[in-house]
Amino acid sequence: MAKRSYPLARVYGLIEPGPVVLLSTAGPAWPDVMALSWLMPVEFEPPLVACVLGPQDYSYGRLRKTRECVLNIPTVELADKVVAVGNCSGRDTDKFRTFGLTARPAALVAAPLVGECFANLECRVHDTRMVNRYGIFVLEVVKAWVDPAVRDPKTLHHRGRGVFMVAGESIRLKSAMK
Repeated sequence: MAKRSYPLARVYGLIEPGPVVLLSTAGPAWPDVMALSWLMPVEFEPPLVACVLGPQDYSYGRLRKTRECVLNIPTVELADKVVAVGNCSGRDTDKFRTFGLTARPAALVAAPLVGECFANLECRVHDTRMVNRYGIFVLEVVKAWVDPAVRDPKTLHHRGRGVFMVAGESIRLKSAMK
């Protein structure tokens, strides 16, 4: 089988690290929420998650200032809202109101939970040493919520340029990991 060269600017779509999340932050006028697909687990206990935001993202400044956020994990049923949230800025748009999302109070951080998401991870910024150079925030999950009624959630995974895949069939294989 002959392979062909692939554009380097599109490599991220081949190795996407996890589900698209809605990152919510607290703010002076209204809470904000952004779509985010560049994140990965870093450590088990305490649970640490690294995510990438850029200075052009409104949430970047909010996260630097408040040092708190919630990673809200939507299912495919919210796909249209997730894309709409990602296609506008919170600088001039109350995304919760505009897209009919429910801001619910978190237990340990000021940022709200997105009520429609099946899971919510309350986070505090743990490490900022890579923010200036790479935009990488390392977050510590301080409280986690999950809707027990949602079995086998179908999460969204960004492949780039408006293309998403949906988490598919789960299989169980022998593992030494507990």
